[in-house]
Order: sequence, then C-alpha cells, then structure tokens
Amino acid sequence: MNFTLQVWRQKNASAVGGFATYQANAIIPDMSFLEMLDVVNEGLIEEGEDPIAFDSDCREGICGMCSLVINGVPHGGRKGTATCQLHMRHFKDGDTITIEPWRARAFPVLKDLVVDRGALDRIIQAGGFVSVSTGGAPDGNAIPIPKERQERAMDAAACIGCGACVAACKNASAMLFVAAKVSHLGLLPQGAVEKERRVLDMVEAMDAAGFGACTVTGSCEAVCPKEISLSFISRMNRDYLLASFKRQ
Repeated sequence: MNFTLQVWRQKNASAVGGFATYQANAIIPDMSFLEMLDVVNEGLIEEGEDPIAFDSDCREGICGMCSLVINGVPHGGRKGTATCQLHMRHFKDGDTITIEPWRARAFPVLKDLVVDRGALDRIIQAGGFVSVSTGGAPDGNAIPIPKERQERAMDAAACIGCGACVAACKNASAMLFVAAKVSHLGLLPQGAVEKERRVLDMVEAMDAAGFGACTVTGSCEAVCPKEISLSFISRMNRDYLLASFKRQ
C-alpha cells in the first residue's frame, strides 16, 4: 500500500509550524499507524533529514502516549481504538492522510506531533492521595464493595489520560478526563474520605490549566479510545456541587 502523508512539522515550541508532504510506500496492511510512521522515519534518516517526532510508548493502547489527530479526528476515529492500535488496512491504497498534534491551548506543541500534556499530570497531582489504609492485598479485597459500584469505578479507571477528549472538544475541555479520574476513586470506599476535597481541587486545577468549559456535545466520548461514558461528567458535576455547598 502507498500513501501520501500531510504531516505537521514544527521545529520547537516557539517556531512557526506547517504541513510537509511525505510518501509512505510499500506499507504492509497489517502495520499499525505508528509502525507506518517508523518506516517513513527510517527513510528520512537515510536521506539525512530530521525524522518526524511523535510520542509512543507501550503501543498496546494502554499508556495514552500516541496523541495524533488523523484526518481531523483524534486517534483516527475508529471506535475504542488508540492510534497505536489503528492498522493501515483501515485506509485505502493511495489515500492522502493528514496528521496533526493535539490542538489545545493547554497542550502546547513541543516539536512536530509532540505536545506537552503536563496539564493532565498536574490535575492528577491536585487529586492528592487516598488516606484509607487497606493493608495488604487480602485486606484490601476484604472491604465490601457493591458489584455495580465496583464495575462503574473500573469503567472510569480505564481512562489512559491520552487527552483525545480535549483535542476533540470545540472548547478544549478536559471534563471527561477529570470526571473519570474523580469518579474511579470517589466510587470506592477507599477514596471516599477525600472525595469532596478531591473534586474541588481537581476542577480548580483544570480551570487553572486553561482548559475550556464543557457544553456536553459528546465529541469527547465519541473519540475516547476506552469509551469512557459521558455520564461520568454528570456524576462529577453533582459531586462538585455538593462539595461546594459543604465548603461554604
């Protein structure tokens, strides 16, 4: 398979970026999108050119590092699929593919397709700690948790913090990410002690980072590679409202 790539190139955070055209030839259909970029980079290195910078780590849809906007959609638009899990067989031979970094004020471009997502880390840090001592694994497992609540907490904990929700949102909101992080602890008894403080501090950190407001369009849920439900935003808003009243 052969493709024409329109790739965003930007030397550093202060440089003016722009699209550059590259050819990806003899691509095996079962290659992942990142493997295709590896092949292109090998060719660029052989020609003495600077390879395309992009983030990756586990390449198994777990770490959330593969932050690419492909043809205008974060992660390429296949349901429940991260960029590293996207295979070239889902494209047509001869396609032109546009590749960009996340576009959000809170995610400044560092180089090419690499952005600084440290704002998400600062939100998690604002959440603090869990003070309940559960002892060893057997002791922790002895704490009774209703099955429905446990399953909801695990659904929220599936968030890999990739930031696709921010990149897809017209307001660059991080509400789905924050809601998932708040909910997966708040739903469990181990995280209940700090529940109110946690939601207040994490929302405050989100606002301070410069993320936009949520207008509940659902674009975040549509591109989330872990299919985090929009309903977690409702849960977080409810928790935030109650915590705000108590703080007053």
